[in-house]
Amino acid sequence: QVQLVESGGGLVQAGGSLRLSCRNSLHTSLRDTVGWFRQPPRKEREFVAAISGSGRIIKYADSVKGRFTISRDNAANTIDLQVNILNPEDTAVYYCATWPAGFPLPRDFGEVSWGKGTLVTVSS
Repeated sequence: QVQLVESGGGLVQAGGSLRLSCRNSLHTSLRDTVGWFRQPPRKEREFVAAISGSGRIIKYADSVKGRFTISRDNAANTIDLQVNILNPEDTAVYYCATWPAGFPLPRDFGEVSWGKGTLVTVSS
């Protein structure tokens, strides 16, 4: 069982950075693939990045490649997303998610455990 909690969102100016963090509040080990998704205002949720259980395989959406970095600390049970060179198009609610099968996307979205999200707002 997992209960994901995101933190680190906020208001930032264009060009700025934030570090988003995701943890399992139930303190059970996170060993599966973990990903970040985001939902901009009035748009559908979209894939941002995913990291395998070992941390050795990583995938980014083209729109964030070179600006965002996903990492995980299995000992600390946390997964971070460093977001740099932000622009207003990055404004969204960012969700952490974990699932047992499929990479970089879940094999079955019905198997995904989602956090409640953290809002990132980028001003121009």
